[in-house]
This record gives sequence, structure tokens and C-alpha cells, in this order.
Amino acid sequence: MKIEQLYTQCLAEAAYVIISDGEAAVIDPLREVQPYIDLADKYGAKIKYVFETHFHADFVSGHLDLARKTGATIVFGPTAKPGFEAFVAADNDMFIVGDVRIKLLHTPGHTMESSTFLLIDEEGNDHAIFTGDTLFLGDVGRPDLAVKTDLSREDLAGHLYDSLRNKIMPLADELIVYPGHGQGSACGKNMSAETMDSLGNQKNFNYALQYDLSREDFIRQVTADLAAPPQYFPKNAVMNREGYESIDDILDRGVIGLYPHEFVMTAGREHALILDTRSKEAFAEAHIPGSLFIGIDDSFAPWVGALIKDLKQPILFIADEGREEEVVTRLSRVGYDHALGYLKGGIDVWMAANENVTSVEQISPQDFAGLPDKAVRLLDVRKESEYDSQHLVGARNFPLDSIYDHLEELDKEKTYYVHCAGGYRSMIACSILKANGYKHVINIQSGFNGLKNTDLVLTAYQEPVSML
Repeated sequence: MKIEQLYTQCLAEAAYVIISDGEAAVIDPLREVQPYIDLADKYGAKIKYVFETHFHADFVSGHLDLARKTGATIVFGPTAKPGFEAFVAADNDMFIVGDVRIKLLHTPGHTMESSTFLLIDEEGNDHAIFTGDTLFLGDVGRPDLAVKTDLSREDLAGHLYDSLRNKIMPLADELIVYPGHGQGSACGKNMSAETMDSLGNQKNFNYALQYDLSREDFIRQVTADLAAPPQYFPKNAVMNREGYESIDDILDRGVIGLYPHEFVMTAGREHALILDTRSKEAFAEAHIPGSLFIGIDDSFAPWVGALIKDLKQPILFIADEGREEEVVTRLSRVGYDHALGYLKGGIDVWMAANENVTSVEQISPQDFAGLPDKAVRLLDVRKESEYDSQHLVGARNFPLDSIYDHLEELDKEKTYYVHCAGGYRSMIACSILKANGYKHVINIQSGFNGLKNTDLVLTAYQEPVSML
């Protein structure tokens, strides 16, 4: 028996491949399915099942393409109503994979179809649980992401409490817990940076698994301080439930090089958004006017999902050479399937064709600290919880995730200095501001991490509130 965890840092998501005696099962695959097929081929195994712990909200799963390519059966837990061919299992149903068995435990709460998969090894011993978003390391899944339910988040939290106590906590301490997400995911609040642990250790340290925790206190804690989920979450959940286009077709359409004149014509004809995925330094130096910066080397997919409101928005993009397919793949992971091509030759070819470019002015923390009237029109685009924890005196909190809701509060004739924690989010904010006519925008390099090492006055530090 082999268990492979495939962890994707950008989404803080874990998929799993279980292999035994020539057969394999995949749990919660990402949109691009070739890595799972390659892994099964490596061990001479045929993928028999694709197990989905629930209808995911934070990414588009690869269950449909994986089933199409391998003939595997897609399996969901009770109450699931998929819009495609799948097996909706009953609680305690057993599935044979080679010499091991996988038992479905219905664990509603995160969503009503949510299920945990118990792996029973060749000797008939309980070995591990794959918990999806029911149980994380240090936390549990938030109870407000179910699609089209009449249940309140308090109702769902109550179901989650019962699932943990009736299905998870009676299991042996020696079991390995393989969660669906790790630290950084918006599906929970206090997740560990670790990606596997023993159930016994979680019983000792995870607040949600404490035996003396009452149902009422559990519901109160799980539902407290929940920020609104990212706008693309319910849209991804619907795609996972109803179906979607093949990743192969999306790549064929999106990984097409366009010369500058083709790029311009396509942008105008399709009303396409121009997305620049290069480094923040490259974008600051020169970029196409009106383009949106979201760099591929940071939290790319979550910020695409947070800031591009329409999943069907046509997208043209600029990427570092050799990373074009990666951009289209990572867009598709969160449901943005309408990439129409990239700028062939990049920004150098654009400038050689005498097309217009613009830049973002930047300033170091030290030089900013030397300016008079430092805090005037200073925008801190970090989350509210980060700002409340500590900020520069006089800075205005202008969170990136809600920036479009507050643009009209700014004056296009004034100069704004912008910072986040390290410079990535502030460059995204600068690109949005410039694209919307705010020409006098200056990015503070290194962000708050650099500013707090100057002599600027900070508020007293407070422990961050645990919220998404």
C-alpha cells in the first residue's frame, strides 16, 4: 500500500493517491489530472475511484476529467446531487482498492454531503482518515459554504459537532489524519502548517475535539469571526456540482501566443481583461496601461478569484517565457476558463512594436520615513485583522479584497502611498488604482515589514483576531 499526498501551496490544498496491488484511488484531485495518472502509471496501477469529500468551494476539482480519462468511478457522500454520472454512496459503504478497503463515513457539517474516507490496510486495521474539510489540523471546516441549503451556519455547525463526536472521535488515536487543506486556506481559521498528524494528537490539541466542549460552545466558536467567503467560492461549488469544460480544451484555447497587433485586436473584440503575471518588480518597471497585476509566484489563484468578479471574463495575459501553460492551468483551478492567449515575446516585443507602456513609482521604507507629513494619504491594503494588530499611526486601512467597493472614496488628483505586508498585495492595489484613473500612486517596497524597522510611529501591537 502506498499513500501519496500532493500538496499545492498556492491553494493550501491536499489531494491524495492511494495505491494497492495494481489499483488506485484519488481523493480530491485538482483540475489538472495528469499528475495523478502519471503517479498511478509509475506504480503500474489503474485508477478505480475518484473520491470527492464534498463539493469544493475554493477550487474546481478534477473529478470529471479524471473519470473521462481513466474510466474511474466518481464517488460522493450521501445527499450529494451531482449533475453528472457519479455514485452517491451511503454511510459506511465500503470500496475495494487492491488489497485495501476504503470506508465512507458521512460527516455532514462543512456541507451536508461532506464525507470522511477511512482507509483500512491489508491486515484489516484502520490506518488513516482523509477528512476533506470536516477536520483540519488545529481546526475544522467553516460551516457557511454549502450551496443552496435552507440550513443556517449554526445548523451546519451543529451537524459538524455531531459528526466529529459520533464518527471521528471514537476512532483510534493511532490513525493518521490527512486533511484537505493546510494553513493559508480560506476554508478554516486556525489551521496548522503541518499537513498530516495522528488523530490522538489532534484530540489533545485541536479545540474542536475536546471532550468537555459543549455543543453550544462549539457552535459559538466555529461561527465566530467568520468574514464573508471570497466571491468565487459559491461559483466554484456550482461548477463542481454541475460540471465544467475539459482542462484540455481550456489549455488549447488559452496557450496561444499573440503578437502585439493580434493581442490588441483580441482585447478590443473580446473586451478582454489584460492580466500581468510577472514579478512585481517587472510590472513596476514597465507594463501595459490598464493591466491588472497578479503575480504567478505568490497567492495567484486566490487573488484572481477575489478580484475578477466574472468567471466568464475573457482574459489575455503576460507571462514569463515558458510559464504560459502554468498560468492557464492555475486560472482554471479556480474556474477562470476563458483565457484567450498570451503576449508572444512579452513586454519587450510590445515596446519594440512602439506600443505604450507605463510604470509604478516605488519608494523604499527608509525614504518614505524621511518624507514630511508621512501618514497623509497612506493606504494600508492589508486585511482588517492585520491592520488592527498593528499599523502606522495615520494610515488608512483600505483592504485589497474589498478595494473595488471603495475606489470612489479616493481623490484622483491626490497622491497615495500604498503598502501591504511585503509588497505583493500593494502592487496589485497600485495596478487597480492606476487602471481606474488614480495616476499618483506610489508603492512602498517591502511594505509593513520594512516600515516597522524605521522610526515611524506604530500603534501598540495586539494579538491578531482569529478570522479569515
